[in-house]
Amino acid sequence: MSTQAEAQVPEPKSQVQELDTVVIRFVGDSGDGMQLTGTQFADTTAIAGNDLATLPDYPAEIRAPAGTLPGVSGYQISFSSRDIHTPGDQPGVLVAMNPAALKTNILDLEDGGILIVDTDAFTAQNLTKAGYKSHPLKDGSLAGYRLFELPLTSMTLRAVGDTTLGAKAATRCKNFFALGLVFWLYERPVDYTEQWIKEKFKGNEEVARANRAALLAGYNYAETTEIFTTHYRVRKAHLAPGTYRKITGNEATALGCVAASVLSGRPLFYGSYPITPASDILHELSRLKNFPVRTFQAEDEISAIGAAIGASYGGALGLTGTSGPGVALKSEAIGLAVMTELPLVVIDVQRGGPSTGLPTKTEQADLFQAVFGRNSECPVAVVAPATPAECFTMALEAFRIAVRYMTPVLYLSDGYLANGAEPWRIPALSELPEISVHFHTDASTFQPYRRDPKTLARPWAIPGTIGLEHRIGGLEKEDVTGNVSYDPLNHEKMVRLRAEKIARIAEDIPDIEVHGRDSGKVLVLGWGSTHGSITSAVEEMQSRGAEVSAAHLRYLNPFPRNLGEVLAKFDKVLIPELNLGQLRFMIRAHFLVDAVGLNKVQGKPFKISEIVRKIEEML
Repeated sequence: MSTQAEAQVPEPKSQVQELDTVVIRFVGDSGDGMQLTGTQFADTTAIAGNDLATLPDYPAEIRAPAGTLPGVSGYQISFSSRDIHTPGDQPGVLVAMNPAALKTNILDLEDGGILIVDTDAFTAQNLTKAGYKSHPLKDGSLAGYRLFELPLTSMTLRAVGDTTLGAKAATRCKNFFALGLVFWLYERPVDYTEQWIKEKFKGNEEVARANRAALLAGYNYAETTEIFTTHYRVRKAHLAPGTYRKITGNEATALGCVAASVLSGRPLFYGSYPITPASDILHELSRLKNFPVRTFQAEDEISAIGAAIGASYGGALGLTGTSGPGVALKSEAIGLAVMTELPLVVIDVQRGGPSTGLPTKTEQADLFQAVFGRNSECPVAVVAPATPAECFTMALEAFRIAVRYMTPVLYLSDGYLANGAEPWRIPALSELPEISVHFHTDASTFQPYRRDPKTLARPWAIPGTIGLEHRIGGLEKEDVTGNVSYDPLNHEKMVRLRAEKIARIAEDIPDIEVHGRDSGKVLVLGWGSTHGSITSAVEEMQSRGAEVSAAHLRYLNPFPRNLGEVLAKFDKVLIPELNLGQLRFMIRAHFLVDAVGLNKVQGKPFKISEIVRKIEEML
């Protein structure tokens, strides 16, 4: 029964503070569900209308020893009321589920940042595993942060106490308690995640009930206690009108390939061997069999590309995908596709290497392999998306070039693009490029290597077409007739024709655009996933009045026609790369420009501040 006394009790009122941009990092053991937590926060943030960028970071081991430093998994998200390009340099909020997660991430938290820890996990055993000599929650080492010590595990167990879950399963719900708490802090609704839980665990009602209870308990805890005196509001971003969805680079790559199939009217065949971080493309495409898509999980990399070449020979869009070590294994078959002059797209989602290297960490060190990594003179086109959403358009572009020029195309993504997410405006059909496929059918005019005078592409003649029988294989072909030829002069002619065919693609791709003035003191030239950090750094310097511009390459072979002209208009050229200077090497060789490198090979993307410092040095 309500009483007057109860009505007079003042409810705690939290202050609301508006922020422009927020960076949050969730970290915990690889079994704590941090990737799921971050993904749910990102999905909800996309629905809320903010611009966002994410950075999942997880160990290569399927299950590293619990509580150890190598077993820490993290997910960082930056969201904003304005256009942003990166997941942020430093988190302003760190949610640490155990001592190892705290130790490996605390130095990244900005001074005065919010630090939320699960005190239940700070046991003597876990502190020892993390290598702590003293208790970080008691020794004053965290005095520079706004520390919130919360018994997340025990509060979760109480919240799910009326379910039939055992203690171990119930403890796993603590990530949803933490998510609910952070939802309240940043005014995110819980209904999307509630629905997700319902659908995800529809076959296990008790697990669904427990996760929902934990989510709501975390949200209500933050709302009803006075531990958080402030919660934060980030208004919707002003994005171009349209229908948006959140998308990762691998999702966008898969959708782009499917769109190429629909636009060309040809079935898509994807032959692949599972490898991190490219495997999600196989997962995505295998779900899309309602489109003309066939997926094939091969026994190895060589079989995967061999099947894709066979599909292309048969008239389909041949596609294979892998990461750096897989490209090494496919290199001979890529040469076969060059010799047979069949359209083929090879996706390389780059990771740290060489060999197995750092499977879950990002790198840009396969550029040389993509451009040069085969025997003999073996040119292919090379393209590279710059953002997760752009993976869609560049996948389309890869197929457009492949079928127009009858050539393999290397598509260079990387782990940062593949796993990162951002809002993607779903394009209208009228905005998509035309991908025309023409099969030669007239036997009276057929010559297997008679070339299109403009593109130098040979005709695409699929097996079974009467009168179009022709030789196929890796032996050198005679010009025009396609007969096997050992003639020295014919060989040189064919080598030069194949090189010229790739070079002519430059006439069919857009000029490189300059972000900022078209001349000045420093041009920051990049490719691939460095786009966000470079753009943000250059915009920061431009806001200070510096004569700095940026340009970003999506086409690595051939380069855009105007690249040399653009480079010549700047006093200095800076090339930040996640390798030891592969693009810089190529730029110097092609244009004799004494470009300066900024190189990082730590398995992590550039921070904006790192590029800003280098620009400041050069001015």
